[in-house]
Amino acid sequence: MSEKDALFIRRAIELSLESVKRGGGPFGAIITKNGKIISESCNQVTLLNDPTAHAEIGAIREAARKLNTFDLSGCEIYASCEPCPMCLGAIYWARIDRVFFANTRDDAENIGFDDSFIYQEISRPLRERSIEFRQLLREEALEAFRAWEAAEDKVKY
Repeated sequence: MSEKDALFIRRAIELSLESVKRGGGPFGAIITKNGKIISESCNQVTLLNDPTAHAEIGAIREAARKLNTFDLSGCEIYASCEPCPMCLGAIYWARIDRVFFANTRDDAENIGFDDSFIYQEISRPLRERSIEFRQLLREEALEAFRAWEAAEDKVKY
């Protein structure tokens, strides 16, 4: 671990502690690029009544705004805890190069943040999931996909 890695992960941990003091969840995250902090965030799920307001999601949104791009290639994320499935998906979509974390998902499970059921649900066929999934009006919806394919000015992501 480099001195910078230690500095950055400690900042994520500090954000997680600050979040708890403000009534949020015990999670913090920062995004860096070229050795500098671009963004930072903490869990605000209960403060904002937003189930997507995880630290990593907030940090990704802020970094994308500041860098004026949806492609965060060249960036790293430092999180106080191993990212949940939602945040992991966002990290991949953002094309972040590296993920550093402190607490594990097992540590999170030990204090009531258990994501294992989501990992299990993702691997199940749609009809076997605990939430009902039903496909409706596929042919009508395909019109937007055909329009996307035909668009000459689209920005691929």
